[in-house]
Amino acid sequence: MKKSISFLFPIITACVLLTVSCKKNGDMPADTQENLQVQSDDQSRVASETDLVADDANVVMNHASINQYDFNTPVAVDSSYNNIVCDATVTVDTMSNPKTITITYNGAICMGNRSRTGAVVLSMAKGMHWGDKDAVLTINLQNLKIKRLSDNKSITLNGTKVITNVTGGRLINLPNVGTITHTIISTNMSITFDDGRQRTWQVAKQRMFTYNNGVVISTTGIHNDATHQGISEWGMNRFGRTFVSVITQPIVIRQDCAFRLVSGQVKLIRPDVTTVATFGLDANGNATTCPGTGSYYFKLVWTADKTYTVILPY
Repeated sequence: MKKSISFLFPIITACVLLTVSCKKNGDMPADTQENLQVQSDDQSRVASETDLVADDANVVMNHASINQYDFNTPVAVDSSYNNIVCDATVTVDTMSNPKTITITYNGAICMGNRSRTGAVVLSMAKGMHWGDKDAVLTINLQNLKIKRLSDNKSITLNGTKVITNVTGGRLINLPNVGTITHTIISTNMSITFDDGRQRTWQVAKQRMFTYNNGVVISTTGIHNDATHQGISEWGMNRFGRTFVSVITQPIVIRQDCAFRLVSGQVKLIRPDVTTVATFGLDANGNATTCPGTGSYYFKLVWTADKTYTVILPY
């Protein structure tokens, strides 16, 4: 499951958000187009890569050896840990308090489109069980550098994320459990961009896992401010301008649609321009359904001095 999602979502998000700036508009200032392209790329990469770290954490926490002892009982070193995440080695320490799992990324290019180095440390209080209601898993990103192979541009992530298993339950038991809900919160996600500029962003998401002819993942934003609801990320971009990313309709990925992004809507708001991307459409811009063969389409609407619309496949 994880491998399919990992390939799909970052590519779709980047292509969708970059289209707004790649389409030339004589009416839009060149610097606005360029800045929007970079901001859209930055936001999509940070959002997708932090989600992929959460996916790695779920895969590790549900690994047979670790799950067998519920990450509470000392276990022998097992070489199979190094096969859990394709580009990383995994070390388990159940004796410390909090107990920890360290994922060390080794730069292998097993996903085809990027390489990762650095480490992620998962920690959980001794005696806590990940399947319990309201169990908390802390993820500490330590110089996690992701290099995109197409242009060799990189971002480096530091900071902490807290995943709360709101409902309890384990994903390996999802068909029997029915619904599992996780929240992902970060107040100090530090991003160093390829030009050396550094910013701190906030993240607040909910991921709901259900089972309907396969796994269904619905992601929403859970932060509200005085103006917007459903914010998933916010902060200041590399150009020093504030932004908020709002999930206005849940982002839904379905296993029975070949793990494709089948519906959802995201609004990226800056003081100078707002971009809205709607997913899961046909060529005419109408909502479509499975089986997930052929192209799905997205409608992109952005507003600067006036409103622009485009419908493209993904």
